[in-house]
Amino acid sequence: MIVPKSNRTEVYKYLFREGVIYAKKDPNLPKHPEIDVPNLQVIKLLQSLTSRELVKEQYAWQHYYWYLKDEGIEYLREYLNLPEEIVPATLKKSTALSSADRRDREDVDRRADAGEASDATATVAEVTVVRRVADSAVARRRADAGEASD
Repeated sequence: MIVPKSNRTEVYKYLFREGVIYAKKDPNLPKHPEIDVPNLQVIKLLQSLTSRELVKEQYAWQHYYWYLKDEGIEYLREYLNLPEEIVPATLKKSTALSSADRRDREDVDRRADAGEASDATATVAEVTVVRRVADSAVARRRADAGEASD
C-alpha cells in the first residue's frame, strides 16, 4: 500500500515518542483516534514493521497492539534523524513513588515537623539527613525484594 511520507512520518513519530501504539481492527475508520492518519494506513505501516521484526504485535478484543523493540528504536531513530539521548516513553524511568516509599517520606516529614529547632538551617539539614536514611532504607528493601523473587 502506498502511504504518503507525511502520514508515515506522523505514525513513526508517535510510535517513537510513546514506544507503543494501538489500532482498532477496522480498516474503514476515517482516522486513527490518536493520530490524524487513516486507520488502515496505521495498520499497514505497523504490519510492515512487524514483518521486519522491529515491533512486537499483539491482538486482543478487535485491537492490535504494537510494542517497539530495540531494533525498531534504532531504525526509527535513524529514519527520523533523532539523537541518542531521545528515548521512547516506555524506556524512561518513572518518578512516581510506591505507597511504601510515600509512607516513608510522610514519616520523615512528620518527624521533621515535630522537631522544634531554633535554627531553621539546622532543621533543613536534619530533614535532608533523615530523608537520605529513609531513601537508603527503601533501596535496601527493594534490593531484598529483588533477591527474594529470584
